[in-house]
Amino acid sequence: MVRTEAQELRPAPPDALSQIYREHAPFVWRSLRRLGVSEDALEDALQDVFLVAARRLETFEGRSSMKTWLFGIAMRVQRSRSRSRARHDRKLGALAREAGPAPDDAYGRQDAQRVLTRMLQQLDEDKRAVFVLVELEGEAVVDVARALDANSNTIYTRLRAARKALQTMAQTWAETERA
Repeated sequence: MVRTEAQELRPAPPDALSQIYREHAPFVWRSLRRLGVSEDALEDALQDVFLVAARRLETFEGRSSMKTWLFGIAMRVQRSRSRSRARHDRKLGALAREAGPAPDDAYGRQDAQRVLTRMLQQLDEDKRAVFVLVELEGEAVVDVARALDANSNTIYTRLRAARKALQTMAQTWAETERA
């Protein structure tokens, strides 16, 4: 069956979407935060994820769980926002260089969640996605592999690398705190 563009973009039935939202919005919010979306942009990013989900729900084939499907959408939303933010930051950086040096930014010592978020942001996207889904959300490696279209062994390798990188970052942070 060939789908027309109009059929492809038709929104999901409101009942189905509202049920998905009620069940998965907290997970998507946490995931977006852990993937590096800033606090002030979380609500907009959450809305973006569910707008995409509403348009694409009819194409959901069930090869992964709804949770991992939504995580994939969240990753793409975060990447898009990250690229936009990077362009914006480059422009601000150019302006700041013209204006002179900027004051140092505190590392967020009071809030452990901010520290974790910053450490997660330092991981590359593949390792961060795997760590968030497996370690923080408790998803099975097999489901994560399906959702990210990767081999289970690849997911385990990324998970080990993410754990090692985060452990190194945590040790460095702890040493900095002691000094």
